[in-house]
Amino acid sequence: MSIFWLLMVISFILIKRGLSIFNDVAKTMGMFMLEKALGPAIDFVQGKPGSASKTWILHGMIWAMVASILTFEGLWLSHDPTALHSLGSWGYSPDSQDLIYAGRFAALFGAVGMMVIGAGLHVIPSLSGTKLASESNATLVSLLWTFSVLILVIGAHSKEILGINFIMLGTVLQTLAMMAIILNQLLTISNATRPMAIPGWLIIFGLIGDPAAVLSVILSGAYETGVGQWLVYHMIGGTFFFCGVAGVSLYASSMGSGNPLWSRTLVGVTLFGAIIAINPMGETDMSMAVDMLGLEASEIAASSQDHISGSFLMALAAIPIIAFSSNLLVTLRGNGAFVGNSDSPGIAEMNMGAWMLIPIAIGSLFVQTDALGGAGELSGIAQSLDLLALWAVLIPLSLGASLYVLPQASGRKVMSSNRSRAAFWLMSGGAVAGLTFTIMADLNDMALAEALAENSSSITDELRTLGSVVFYGTVLGSIFHCTNVISGQFRGEMIDDEMQSSTTLTPQTYELANSATVRKIMAGGATLDTEIVPVTQSEEAGSATEL
Repeated sequence: MSIFWLLMVISFILIKRGLSIFNDVAKTMGMFMLEKALGPAIDFVQGKPGSASKTWILHGMIWAMVASILTFEGLWLSHDPTALHSLGSWGYSPDSQDLIYAGRFAALFGAVGMMVIGAGLHVIPSLSGTKLASESNATLVSLLWTFSVLILVIGAHSKEILGINFIMLGTVLQTLAMMAIILNQLLTISNATRPMAIPGWLIIFGLIGDPAAVLSVILSGAYETGVGQWLVYHMIGGTFFFCGVAGVSLYASSMGSGNPLWSRTLVGVTLFGAIIAINPMGETDMSMAVDMLGLEASEIAASSQDHISGSFLMALAAIPIIAFSSNLLVTLRGNGAFVGNSDSPGIAEMNMGAWMLIPIAIGSLFVQTDALGGAGELSGIAQSLDLLALWAVLIPLSLGASLYVLPQASGRKVMSSNRSRAAFWLMSGGAVAGLTFTIMADLNDMALAEALAENSSSITDELRTLGSVVFYGTVLGSIFHCTNVISGQFRGEMIDDEMQSSTTLTPQTYELANSATVRKIMAGGATLDTEIVPVTQSEEAGSATEL
């Protein structure tokens, strides 16, 4: 962890101070690599403002639909293994674990990853007061990222095809795309006309944290140990996914609701805590990180010191998690905006994700602490809890932020607010209820295994059947969202330019009715540029309201 912290500090210093006399040379070379070095390929995409963000988010929406279908099929095969037996004549005979594994790749890197990166391509330039360094490159790279996710999904079914390790190939392509996005965002920050707000730093450190986590484990030599593989899995989850989702959702919650961020201090706590602590959410099985890095899987054999320090850092993650959740919820509270208001899309999704974050994180803390200690008593619910964190926290938060950012980037609203409302209830109800039933079935299996029962209980099969049927609502909701958003790009209502810039992360005016200290005014989100407006109060007695 110390190497990871050092790399993040060095990254922050280089971003703030640059490369001294090499700044101009580095910027020129960076722009050359993003555009001219690609040759004729760069001419196949459009470079108008917002095109990159729009492309990434639309791809993410499609992958969310694919991920929900794969996950549903995996949940169904867990109680009916022969449901897809007819596909065996085509040479396709997946089992439940293959489909759930493929669904995790599609959901994490396809849906969440692409929506977070897409929203970040709009948020960073907006907070920096400039344009994206290269819209053309970012748009082109989205195709490379989508292709890499497709390869990862195929590799989840069969890791090696024709002697080629598909998961490693997908990882290499994804790394190239990630480096291009990081370079693009860093060049954008270098042209900033104003200091960037902290939500922007969450996005930047989320992007940088992915390669930094891998590099730190390689430099420490711990990549061959089970603890090192477990650590890199959770460091990537705490930076790229948690920081990225937190950054875009905090921005969208403020801009979408029209309220300033409740506390900028809590945003800083979220950023600092996410880097220092170990995020507990995720699987206890590190096979995804092991397969992507091409390593040999090792069992977790943590020493007592590793167990104590790891458990402490995971418990410490409760601070940034609670800070982020509370900050987001109070920021959304201002005007009671809901998904039915077409001017505030995604509010309901972000609200749900913030509410579900804390209980799921607490449950994940117990599961991960149990796994790190080598007991494995709670490993039976690890996979279902990981799916619940994915579909009840990460996807709603990234989807909610994208539903706000996409109309701002493309200039068109979603096609139907009613369909958006129906999609929200289907996705949220299907994910929470369906996966809760699945966790109940897992707990029942754990109890039977502890009692050394020879035969499985019929209740378990019934719960798994009920869970998979209810989760089908998530499939329908993702399809509704995807078609609603894509249709909106062609037939949705146009957004006025005035509406796109009507709100900021800080209040433009601050109404002052009574005497107040400067500290209280600044705590309310005001800055040095905020206009203080005195509000007079009438001393006249009120009268009855006429009906």
